[in-house]
Amino acid sequence: MKLPTAITLCEVGLRDGLQNEATILDTQSKITLTKEMIAAGLTVIELGSFMSPKAVPQMADTDALFLHFSDVKNVELRALVANKKGVERAVNCGCRKIKLNVSASLGHNLANINMTPEESVARFAESVELAEKSGIEVSGSISMPFGSPWEGSISLDAIQSIIDAYLKVGVKEISLSDASGMAVPNQVYTMCKHLQECYSDVKWWLHFHNTRGMAMANILAGMQAGITHFDSSLGGLGGCPFVPGAAGNVASEDVIHMLDEMNISTGIDLVQIISSAKKLQHWVGHETDSYVLKAGRSKDLVK
Repeated sequence: MKLPTAITLCEVGLRDGLQNEATILDTQSKITLTKEMIAAGLTVIELGSFMSPKAVPQMADTDALFLHFSDVKNVELRALVANKKGVERAVNCGCRKIKLNVSASLGHNLANINMTPEESVARFAESVELAEKSGIEVSGSISMPFGSPWEGSISLDAIQSIIDAYLKVGVKEISLSDASGMAVPNQVYTMCKHLQECYSDVKWWLHFHNTRGMAMANILAGMQAGITHFDSSLGGLGGCPFVPGAAGNVASEDVIHMLDEMNISTGIDLVQIISSAKKLQHWVGHETDSYVLKAGRSKDLVK
């Protein structure tokens, strides 16, 4: 197997995980988790999103989190934004990295905002311009490129059209996000190989939900295709409000455990991450989709 020697993980539990929880975690608890994750070696963390507090009350304190961690160095703290107003909030609280998102589904876009995915990305131009003027880095995400509940499969041409739209507004870091949980390994491998060949100057991320138990296999396929940047979520928290039966993101501790056992470096202390994931599971008040939290590390079986 042709695999990388090291990969980078972005922890998305504080945003993609908690935004789907009925329990609204207080700001101090989020600060505690963030400090623990930084101490464990995570170098990329998605702290929250700059959405309407009325629409997403779980993310209402994102500004306060960025203000608290304004002096943190050597760790990329990023947030999801939807529009220029979100960028303005990012500027005001010292956020230095934002992520924009568009659905790859034409039907989903037309039903929700009456625009094509390409038109949605084109409207990001003013957000990108303000961010760059303010010294904020910008990345983009394409949700459901591996399939959607509306169209089923989505053509590679359609995905490349969205990528071209991102490049046109100046975004060269792009995440492929399997929010629908429909991706399968051979599809992931083929798409990632092709896109890297066509867009060699783009920095690629992969984001997998474990809706049908395929996330780990898809990460392995992505690594074999040469991808070295992946999202994951403490405890496997997460979901997708517009996808029937959607499960959470792949659990950070499961991914780190697999990579540790494969001697692929992450720079992250698994024992510390397990401790944080257990704490988060307790705070949200229910079991989460994490194998390692249930079974422990393989090496702990050996006495």
